Amino acid sequence: MKNWQKYLTELVGTTALLCAVIGSGIMAENLSAGNNGVALIANTLATVFALYVLIEALGPLSGAHFNPAVSMVMAYRRELPLELLLGYVAAQLIGAMLGAWLAHAMFDLEILQWSTKVRSANGQLLAELVATAGLVFVILRAPAAKASTMVACYVGAAYWFTASTSFANPAAVLGRMMSNTFAGIHPGNAFQFVSAELIGAFLGLTLFQLLRSESL
Repeated sequence: MKNWQKYLTELVGTTALLCAVIGSGIMAENLSAGNNGVALIANTLATVFALYVLIEALGPLSGAHFNPAVSMVMAYRRELPLELLLGYVAAQLIGAMLGAWLAHAMFDLEILQWSTKVRSANGQLLAELVATAGLVFVILRAPAAKASTMVACYVGAAYWFTASTSFANPAAVLGRMMSNTFAGIHPGNAFQFVSAELIGAFLGLTLFQLLRSESL
């Protein structure tokens, strides 16, 4: 199949990212003795390190999107051929599910499960819009040699300055929806989160274009 390596890269990368997010959340919750602040620090660090390594290792192969919102923006900008968009998104969504299931398997949890953690506050939806707008803006502004560092640092910061802990990724919503653990989100809140993320992604693109125009 044409472009299968790019799709496989996105699948593997998204699997690894969600496994890191969910798995570190499980470990952190197990070891933090109920201290959510300590658990979030551990979850943040694991996510930042994993994201940095994955972008460095897989970026040259597929662009290391691991995020349907990012792929949509790149397709809009014609940096990703439109005919690849559906394959990228499918690979990312499948990878997110596999990442959740792999994390569950490693910690001897029930593989198939649904989160009961409600994330429905208006502030959390605004946070997802802000987090995704910022992520897209950083991705578009980052020099190629610094992208992995800048994106990982932004994600780590956004874990703490947003009320939602910065999912900023529709694939992450799917994976975390399927995990009733520290990083989970109730399925009933998923559509609102994804909607906020997609709006945020294109607001980030708009901000990038406005600032670039001003600088010319």
